[in-house]
Amino acid sequence: MSLVDLVAKLEKLPPEKQAVVEEFVDFLASKQPAEEKKPVFGSFKGKITMSEDFDEPLEDFKEYMYP
Repeated sequence: MSLVDLVAKLEKLPPEKQAVVEEFVDFLASKQPAEEKKPVFGSFKGKITMSEDFDEPLEDFKEYMYP
């Protein structure tokens, strides 16, 4: 269907139904997926930190560890 055919059909509708079609078109336009932004290398630098004792054994698992 061409745009001209679509406009011709739309013009035949009563004004209240044209308003419904307009709302639906606005709804569809708002649901367009946003462009995916590719992450930039190093963009999280300084935002993630690890504690100094990260590699130390946890007290909760002491009984399961080798002596």
